[in-house]
Amino acid sequence: MRVATAMEGLHYVLHAPQGDTYADLLFTMIERRAKRPPITYTTFQARDLGGDTAELLKAAVREAFERFRPQAMLVGASCTAELIQDDPGGLARTLGLPVPVVPIDLPSYQRKENWGAAETLYRLVRAFATTPRKAAERPRCNILGPTALGFRHRDDLVEIRALLERIGVVVHVVAPLGATPADLARLGEADFNVVLYPEIADQAAAWLERSFGQPRTRVVPIGVGATQDFIAEVGALAGIDTTAILAEETSRLPWYSRSVDSNYLTGKRVFIFGDATHAIAAARVAARELAFEVVGLGTYSREQAREVREAARGYGLEALVSDDYLAVEAAIAAAQPELVLGTQMERHIAKKLGIPCAVISAPVHVQDFPARHSPQMGFEGANVLFDTWVHPLMMGLEEHLLHMFRDDFEFHDDAGASHLGAAAAVVAKVEQLGWAPDAEKELRKIPFFVRGKARRNTESFAAEAGLTTITVETLYDAKAHFSR
Repeated sequence: MRVATAMEGLHYVLHAPQGDTYADLLFTMIERRAKRPPITYTTFQARDLGGDTAELLKAAVREAFERFRPQAMLVGASCTAELIQDDPGGLARTLGLPVPVVPIDLPSYQRKENWGAAETLYRLVRAFATTPRKAAERPRCNILGPTALGFRHRDDLVEIRALLERIGVVVHVVAPLGATPADLARLGEADFNVVLYPEIADQAAAWLERSFGQPRTRVVPIGVGATQDFIAEVGALAGIDTTAILAEETSRLPWYSRSVDSNYLTGKRVFIFGDATHAIAAARVAARELAFEVVGLGTYSREQAREVREAARGYGLEALVSDDYLAVEAAIAAAQPELVLGTQMERHIAKKLGIPCAVISAPVHVQDFPARHSPQMGFEGANVLFDTWVHPLMMGLEEHLLHMFRDDFEFHDDAGASHLGAAAAVVAKVEQLGWAPDAEKELRKIPFFVRGKARRNTESFAAEAGLTTITVETLYDAKAHFSR
């Protein structure tokens, strides 16, 4: 649905019961699209199961074609409708429509969303991309991967299109976002493909490389260093000298990173989890450009597990590859980070644990589709990353002030923290960590941005001393020990 609704001139007929027809809410309320997605549902009900649901599907396909007159149609079934085994693609082909009909038969119960998006784009590209490469005055590329309901895809596309134009490369086709079936037919005319989101576009790009000899980019331009590597890679593929462009770095992130007090950045422990593309990129930015210490790296994208494991080894870590949010929560609690970079799920986990969090990857919520221009990619995207990741850490100063004035009628502990909610007062459970209540209370008086280090030092001191319960005396003994 993310691929189909991103395109123009394509209509998707979805065989689905009542209850599975929630796409309008996703795309109009969360992404805040100005128009309804091009989807028609069969919307069969329980009483229809005793009749001919196949006829309902054929009628829906015919009516959708007559009403919308698309260039092509996509036909598939929701996960629930799969159980009926009506074969939507086969039924649609029997109608003899004057436009191409592409069937999408995906094993919803065995595979995940990103795989489904990749498979859909791959099948559409195979169905329509037929035009061979043509000579052109300037090198041309396709941009593959941006979809509807994608995390910052709209803004990333603006940045990368402008960057390619600066290099001297013409953007030939963008797919699937904004593309028509006729545009997909022209994909083979480009010299190479820019793959922005490998989870979605790498499979289609690999087929184009085999079929039309089009190489594809491997670098995802998230962060200053990766953007510079991307420029060099594009220059090599296009045969363009990019030395001058690389010298014109326009991101503020490097200067801001050097100018901010090191107490806010250097050595801050960060846990990273998301889709493979954003998780790997975020780890590179965190470690190399912001001087953070990466203490956890993981993904739910099992198809890219090998790449994430390889990246994790570079930080001396074992990657967490899981779609179990409880496993992710346990890993975050064990790592005791000072910042979490993750998805909407990790945002909830971080709130529960009282840790600052920034969202870097889907799944996301409405607040991650801002009205302002807010990319993740390119030099401007690096600026956005700095603001999004660093400011939650600097807000620790506000936490410190709240503790200083905790007895004031406006700032007492029961009022809750200003930017983290009541969860900011929640530290790990006493019975699990062996902290006495008075010691736990004393620990909460330590400034937010160094509290994690104080906890780890105290626990290490207590373990070496053979203690089972940490008291206030233990806390102060540990402080004296580590101050020597």
